[in-house]
Amino acid sequence: MIDIHHHLIYGVDDGAPDLQASLDMARESAEEGVTHIVCTPHASDDYPYNKPMIEQRFAELKEKLQSVVELSLACDFHLTADNVVDAVMNPLRFSIDGKGYLLIEFPSQVIPPSMNDAMFRLQAAGYTLIVTHPERYPAVLRQPYLLGEWMRHGCLVQVTSSSLYGRFGKAQEAFANELLERNWIHFLATDAHHPVWRPPHLKKGFEYVAERKGEETARRLCETNPRVAVEGGPWPGQPEAEGLWEDVPLQFAERAGAEKSRAGRGGADEGGGGEAKAGFWKKLFGK
Repeated sequence: MIDIHHHLIYGVDDGAPDLQASLDMARESAEEGVTHIVCTPHASDDYPYNKPMIEQRFAELKEKLQSVVELSLACDFHLTADNVVDAVMNPLRFSIDGKGYLLIEFPSQVIPPSMNDAMFRLQAAGYTLIVTHPERYPAVLRQPYLLGEWMRHGCLVQVTSSSLYGRFGKAQEAFANELLERNWIHFLATDAHHPVWRPPHLKKGFEYVAERKGEETARRLCETNPRVAVEGGPWPGQPEAEGLWEDVPLQFAERAGAEKSRAGRGGADEGGGGEAKAGFWKKLFGK
């Protein structure tokens, strides 16, 4: 298996806190059957992408783990104005091994529709965008149709393995399972941050998918598709994403209760932040 979202590099973000934690996480991944880890340090306002430190520690881990697991370098790329400008000016810099597949992360609570412009700019610069863990964004849980819009515009989808079996909550579990049933998932990954409180458990997700959708699907999400992303190859054909092009609303129910949540064509998230949003786009597009 290949884990394309893993905060293995120590001391650069909220992932592995030290070298020993990095080594423990890598060895646990290998014990679960992972042969390749994509290291994805954050690039965000809270955790700026310190390229020299990241590359130095990546090289250190690659040397120490050469007999344990293969490593690639990428980024957990937050859609901030500075990041987008940097990525467009330095094509493919933040993508997996510089080969084009880019893991993108949205603001948790509010995702303005105008953020699509930033995604289009990244695509025009040559990136293939992978939306990370959409099931864990409150904004997407409130407005699930956003995910369909991103997919129709060419984005791929990565779901956190443990979301499928409730590690992040019942709503996240239900949403992730509907995406699985509809073939709206392209990658499973761990988004591991720590050997104890966010461990790299991909095997359980693989087995979960294999039991419900068959081993071929599990291998596609954990092996075949991740290998294409790591190698930077052309995207292969996938099973039909049910209801995507017909714009059929997503429906999901919390497994602990009977209440259902239906995704309608509601308006934008309510709340403040208008001036901050305007500042973002002024900085990004000079308007």
